[in-house]
Amino acid sequence: MFGFDKNDLSKFIGKRFVFTYNSGWSYELYIKNTGRVDYRVHHGVIGDRWIKNQHVYMALISKDICKLSWTERTGTNVSIIINLVDHCYQGTLFFPHWIIKHPEKAAHAINDTIPLIELYREAGPTYPIEIVDEFARITFIEDCGVDDETIIACPSSELSKEAREHLKLAM
Repeated sequence: MFGFDKNDLSKFIGKRFVFTYNSGWSYELYIKNTGRVDYRVHHGVIGDRWIKNQHVYMALISKDICKLSWTERTGTNVSIIINLVDHCYQGTLFFPHWIIKHPEKAAHAINDTIPLIELYREAGPTYPIEIVDEFARITFIEDCGVDDETIIACPSSELSKEAREHLKLAM
């Protein structure tokens, strides 16, 4: 039915990507395995946010294009498409209104503050949802292997100059 094996995610699993949006926002995503990602935000309204072991749904769209979708504890919903051929990424993020009003509440290590994040989420407001729908350039790709807990292990603000240079991030 398909001209590719829709279950073969091997081109994506274990990869670390850095995406830079037209807005200047910069994200790093590590696809740990078929069901988990780690990511950190380097620049943007929630810069310095980082999340470990985010449950993710993955679907191969073609042999070189993959879609990832997830819902965060913050109430943010994310759907992204990674295109390896054209080195581009398309992301749609659905931010609850409380994050837009108070981005500082979500710009940190989310895993360390889940009870507090859940309180913020429940207090809201959720609506109106802020939808960010943008393309980004893939500015860095690296094969890191699967399930490596060291790939994203600190916020962006704690990265060394060498690490930022390795990831081709703005200083």
